Amino acid sequence: MPAPPIPLALAPEYPPPRVSVLIPVHDEIEVLAELLARLEALIAGHGRSAAPPVAYTWLFVDDGSTDGSRPWLRDAAAANPRITLIELSRNFGKEAAMSAGFDHARGDAVIVIDADLQDPPELIPDMVRVWQEGADVVCMRRRSRAGETHFKRASAHLFYRLLNRLADCEIPEDVGDFRLISRRVVDALQRLPEQARYMKGLFAWVGFPTRIIEYDRAPRYAGETKWNTLALLRLAMEGITSFSIAPLRWVALSGLLVAMAGLAFGVWIAIKAAVLGEAVAGYPSLVAVITVLGGTQLLSLGIVGEYVGKGFIEAKRRPLYLVSAIHGRLNEAGDDRLAVTGERRHVG
Repeated sequence: MPAPPIPLALAPEYPPPRVSVLIPVHDEIEVLAELLARLEALIAGHGRSAAPPVAYTWLFVDDGSTDGSRPWLRDAAAANPRITLIELSRNFGKEAAMSAGFDHARGDAVIVIDADLQDPPELIPDMVRVWQEGADVVCMRRRSRAGETHFKRASAHLFYRLLNRLADCEIPEDVGDFRLISRRVVDALQRLPEQARYMKGLFAWVGFPTRIIEYDRAPRYAGETKWNTLALLRLAMEGITSFSIAPLRWVALSGLLVAMAGLAFGVWIAIKAAVLGEAVAGYPSLVAVITVLGGTQLLSLGIVGEYVGKGFIEAKRRPLYLVSAIHGRLNEAGDDRLAVTGERRHVG
């Protein structure tokens, strides 16, 4: 006979899933109050809806702010039990700040969102719903990019497509860091030992079932972007050299093409002198050849040097970041172990 159903009053109760919202912060004092208010509104919204409850925690990683963001976040962490603040000892960059957050996040899922409110926090429940339907990664694809110049939108569009042509894994196009990843994806990312980290590529490299939600990106709520043209170019070079060796093949190909062009030019000069009887214009041709060869060699050295430099950084094995302080309750489950150095060790 089948077992009788368990009375509802005696059915085991399961705790709600925990979601850590990871927010890297660098000099964002003008937006923090509005950001926290909109995050807290999610709690109230869940209380009024019929959706299953979710235990949210706000994990701020202060990446060496100097504008008052750090003391403001300290006060917020002291007043709000949902907030944990991780203070890095200096500005290590957004990729390192995200890695610090992943090392300390204890949620069943982690959502990365920028502090500037260009990525609406109100979309977080939609991301959680898709995760609960079985996706390990929920990517947020930008359908529009308000507040950005035509040049930035066009260059970002071209960069993502160029990177996908070169990379050894498929990186979702027009997708930034705003995404949800499950606990097993976080654990997989922590197994990757490299120091030079292009997180969008690492998210794609680890794989796992992925769903995409499209949204309209808002302009900055306040303040100015920290990503100038030089910083974006540096990030683009980091992405290409981290996930492709195609530029090294281009160096070899350019060397072959220049050698063939030089050979063809030499044959043409010999034919003109022997057959047509034309005098060889030595100085202009010599200058042209030296200029082409010199430029090609410098470009090739620069590309090769980029890869050699990455190897040099990896060989030193410095930690990704250093934590100077942690404020708030890191983990409601009581696990107070801290990965304060960001040192990567390969596991398994």
